[in-house]
Amino acid sequence: MNTTKFVNCFLSSRRKNIFKYKSQAEELQGKVLRNLVRQALHTEWGQKHGFNQVKDYDSFAKTSPVNTYEELKGYIDRMRHGEKDVLWKGQVKWYAKSSGTTNDKSKFIPVSRDFLKDTHYQGGTDAVALYLLNNPQSRMFNGKALILGGSHAPNYNLPHSLVGDLSAILIENASPFVNHYRVPPKDIALLSDFEEKREKIARTAIRENVTSLSGVPSWMLSVLTCALDISGKQYLEEIWPELEVFFHGGVAFTPYREQYRQLIAKHDMHYMETYNASEGFFGLQSDLTDKAMLLMIDYGVFYEFIPMSELGKENPTIVPLWGVETGKNYAVVISTSAGLWRYMIGDTVKFTQKSPYKFIITGRTKFFINAFGEELIVDNAENGLDTACKATGAQIKEYTAAPVYMDNRGKCRHQWLIEFAKMPDSLDNFAHILDRRLQEINSDYEAKRYKDITLQHLEVVNARKGLFADWLKSKGKLGGQHKIPRLCNSRTYIDEMLAMNNAATADDYCSTQPPESGSKKA
Repeated sequence: MNTTKFVNCFLSSRRKNIFKYKSQAEELQGKVLRNLVRQALHTEWGQKHGFNQVKDYDSFAKTSPVNTYEELKGYIDRMRHGEKDVLWKGQVKWYAKSSGTTNDKSKFIPVSRDFLKDTHYQGGTDAVALYLLNNPQSRMFNGKALILGGSHAPNYNLPHSLVGDLSAILIENASPFVNHYRVPPKDIALLSDFEEKREKIARTAIRENVTSLSGVPSWMLSVLTCALDISGKQYLEEIWPELEVFFHGGVAFTPYREQYRQLIAKHDMHYMETYNASEGFFGLQSDLTDKAMLLMIDYGVFYEFIPMSELGKENPTIVPLWGVETGKNYAVVISTSAGLWRYMIGDTVKFTQKSPYKFIITGRTKFFINAFGEELIVDNAENGLDTACKATGAQIKEYTAAPVYMDNRGKCRHQWLIEFAKMPDSLDNFAHILDRRLQEINSDYEAKRYKDITLQHLEVVNARKGLFADWLKSKGKLGGQHKIPRLCNSRTYIDEMLAMNNAATADDYCSTQPPESGSKKA
């Protein structure tokens, strides 16, 4: 029997519910909110914030404040020590150690059994449902899924709770069906040393018929290159002839796309983006020709949005899903079946359509550059880098950027530290094209670049091979779901990396110096 066809048939009823997203979004989100409030009615949070009086969205918004992690931390700490009915009903055993930031302070995001079932695992199921809808000839269940995960963190564990990367928690609690189709086995998947784990995963996987990949693009790339090195093959389809899809998420895929094309030469390889974070599973690419993702609106997540133009104000406008506008940048606020109430997750999105609701991730509320009023966001950066790569033949492995507020010549600019998988034909030309493209797509950046008065031409520094991985390793954050901070107003991260880069040999270091004011642009 063709298992894939059986699974596809089994998921047809679920797809009918997803089709309701187009016409019943407000009703579906209203039902989610009512269920969340009902289940938390007798928790400490529910009693404190009058959940027994909540009848609709407006009454919920009036009784519950918007929260950051710091404001919920005291409640979460008590939950980790075994207290029941605090933010969510019963006792919550698992906590995802957040990798949404790279500083030393850890965040522990509660992951209740309800949340595992109605959000994280539902998201994984729906990813398969939508992929099979778009690819009815798929045979992905004829083989195994190579799924990358993080590890548990026993040093953070308490007698009544366990901590791990979200991916490790999902692997630990996965159903026998998933375990049957997954590679590597759990003992390898949960290893904490990424360098040891990478080789063991590669050696295990090349003995299997892998048909699908799931994971963060940067770490998956590292495993796949290791598999090619061990096997002596040039392309992945020489190891896995039936490989057909990569379910990716965690970081933007744009910088890695060309590298994957070089590893996987087959024309019918598919790439499907997912938006799965420690705080919840939020979106899926329902049409592989459209980079926007479908917002999953019938999980254990109720959504609200704050216009980025009002973020930081004392009383910002906050709207439910049915109040958003297309083309506008929003900070995301969620309430979940794990007890995160009106919680700002730190991500920003922009809706491309409303029937059904589809969006793109534009960045992080903390990861942007606005040192001179230029309001540069990650979406701008990805667009500019993609243009520069295409024009110069470059490929990017990792990057970060920060402002230079004033150098010894009194010049202000943006400094980009980039590790290239393939160098551009000219680093100077790459920098010119990137700078020009940023001006084309960001009017604020263009205004500040006018005649080099406020902001001078950007600078690109070529990072030595492995710099970003070495920096993550120095922070104890190698592998798993850990990410490089892309854009920062602060120079803390980039200065640490530059110090490591400058410690390398002179042959490994070069940079484009910003042109003098008035020089001709490309």
